[in-house]
Amino acid sequence: MSDQKNIKLAISEGVASIWLARPKHNVFNIGMMDELNQVLESLKSDIGLKCVIIFGEGPSWCAGVDVGDHKPELVGDMIATFNRIFQLIDELTVPTIAAVQGACLGGGMEVAIACDMIVASKKAVFGQPEVKLGFFPPFAAIRLPALIGPAKTIEICTTGRTFGADEALSLGMISQSVEPDQFENAVNKLVAEIKASSPLILRLNKLAVKKHLGMDFDKALAGVSDLFLNTLMKSEDTLEGIASFYEKRKPVWKNI
Repeated sequence: MSDQKNIKLAISEGVASIWLARPKHNVFNIGMMDELNQVLESLKSDIGLKCVIIFGEGPSWCAGVDVGDHKPELVGDMIATFNRIFQLIDELTVPTIAAVQGACLGGGMEVAIACDMIVASKKAVFGQPEVKLGFFPPFAAIRLPALIGPAKTIEICTTGRTFGADEALSLGMISQSVEPDQFENAVNKLVAEIKASSPLILRLNKLAVKKHLGMDFDKALAGVSDLFLNTLMKSEDTLEGIASFYEKRKPVWKNI
């Protein structure tokens, strides 16, 4: 376990677990953002990584960004540091998961939706309440429309209302909404399913999706086919997967 003041990191069997740990509601300040950026930066070069999970310690996942860091003399530094979180999460080539319980509000919700998947306890509460304090959520303004469409995004941002995990699931914003007593099991099951595969093949699956988003159909089809034929099919792990199927055994991944 690697510990900083407000961020904790543990890596085991290719799974990086990050905990937001600033009592009592894991509200981000600039220092905490810096710590998270350092951890995320350190993970980029780990070629054995299979997935990254972000948890929140205590009753909340993250209740937002410290209002004090929005003061005119601090806000430029705060936005630059905060934006770096989204850039680093976007640069991670393995699946990223936000494991959310409790309050996930404002900047906290923005970090959660930056991840590829969200698994939420039914006790989770989501929302972008910035409008009530005279702000708007910059990252949510560009990320939410891709997840739930512009109409719902504008509703969420202009009302500032909170909503639960079931509504978030119905909107397509999260992957799973589970009972609180099943939350840990649900996260562990998802991680186990991901962990069973080759790190290289996991990265290629994510790349196949992300690289072709918003692309012209013919260009996207040609691009994903090229990735399949000239990268995937030339990997030892794909050949091992084929061999293990015919030999009726578990594959032994080499990550090459």
